[in-house]
Amino acid sequence: MPRFWGRKRAEAPAKPVISLNHYDVIVAPHITEKATLLSEHNAVVFKVSGGASKPQIKAAVEALFNVNVTNVNTVTQKGKTKRWKGTPYRRSDFKKAIVTLAEGQSIDVTTGI
Repeated sequence: MPRFWGRKRAEAPAKPVISLNHYDVIVAPHITEKATLLSEHNAVVFKVSGGASKPQIKAAVEALFNVNVTNVNTVTQKGKTKRWKGTPYRRSDFKKAIVTLAEGQSIDVTTGI
């Protein structure tokens, strides 16, 4: 049995713990032409809940996809006013997050969580 006086063993980095709250923060991937162009710059776009903060979004993406997040930008997209048979209605507002990943990491949003 090896003795480790005064030394600690090298431990593997711990994975973030997946909480059910992480699934409430990330709603869905937002797949558009602009989002596809952003993927060339290590960025992924998600629809997120309206009350989610940037640290919550970062923690959720790191825990669910096991990647390192370097930056999170959020945008609240206002719903459009449309008409159906002459009657106006309004689409819902939604919040989206542009998550920039560390160099060399990627997320395949087509596979799901």
